[in-house]
Amino acid sequence: MLAIYKTDDCVLHELEEFEDGAWINMINPTMEESQEVAEMFGIDMVDVRAALDEEESSRIDLEDGYTLILVDIPAMEIRHETKTYTTIPLGIILTQTNLITVCTEETPILQHFIQRRVREFSTKKKMRFVYQILFRTSALYQGNLRIIDKKRTEIEERVGDNTEEEDLINLHELESTLVYFATSLRANSVVLERLSRYKRLEQYPEDKELLGDVIIENQQAIEMTTIYRDIINGTRELMSSVIDNRLNSLMKYLTAITLVMAIPTVISGLYGMNVDTKGMPFAGSVYGFVVICLITAVVCMIVWIILKKKKMM
Repeated sequence: MLAIYKTDDCVLHELEEFEDGAWINMINPTMEESQEVAEMFGIDMVDVRAALDEEESSRIDLEDGYTLILVDIPAMEIRHETKTYTTIPLGIILTQTNLITVCTEETPILQHFIQRRVREFSTKKKMRFVYQILFRTSALYQGNLRIIDKKRTEIEERVGDNTEEEDLINLHELESTLVYFATSLRANSVVLERLSRYKRLEQYPEDKELLGDVIIENQQAIEMTTIYRDIINGTRELMSSVIDNRLNSLMKYLTAITLVMAIPTVISGLYGMNVDTKGMPFAGSVYGFVVICLITAVVCMIVWIILKKKKMM
């Protein structure tokens, strides 16, 4: 999909044709759309479609007539039949007259601009536009990190009798997401550091201040990722300890039951031996069976009480 936008008097309009000062937004573009943009603005076809490769890393390439900026942004994906977070590349191409964005899917970052929810937004002020996109990216990272921490808190509240193995799997998914986020945020910080030295296009004084805010927000997101990873590690260790303790308690209980059940087994085994009954207690009594059963029950009860006091039951 290819859409063209341009602001006039701070109002965003959608255009039918390319114009100077316009923003070209490409969402999973076809080869024909990519070829059209590449020929129109003199951009290498590989650079136009660079963001469509999920393995592309964040970077800045300065080419003749244009600049390619690749950053990683948060996105949703289905993993193990569950919605979770990942990162995908977002390509920003700066020419002398236009700004082009390329991504594999719709993203809330760009939707904020399309839905006119960003103040002081102009497609003609390209560097400010880039910084506003990067600021929204850092803000989205922080928002997703808070959601991840909320999910971790919900899992942590179930630690105890309600702890299940599924919670450990979910916790692992959250930790994997934080690894993706940490890697992408650090790569983005390198891009931001290079942008601070970018001199190819005109920048307004307030643009520098905005870039400083972006760097701070990105660094804050990195710190949040580190903190949440440490907390998740602690939660996982706690859950593993609870599950191990529950297993130990079960084994202790089964051992106690086995010990109690061994008493009637031994007594019945003794009376079941093929020997002379004259030496067997109560063997000749009419009520011998009942007496032996009562003695067995009393011994089992005593053993049960002893085990109970030792907290083995």
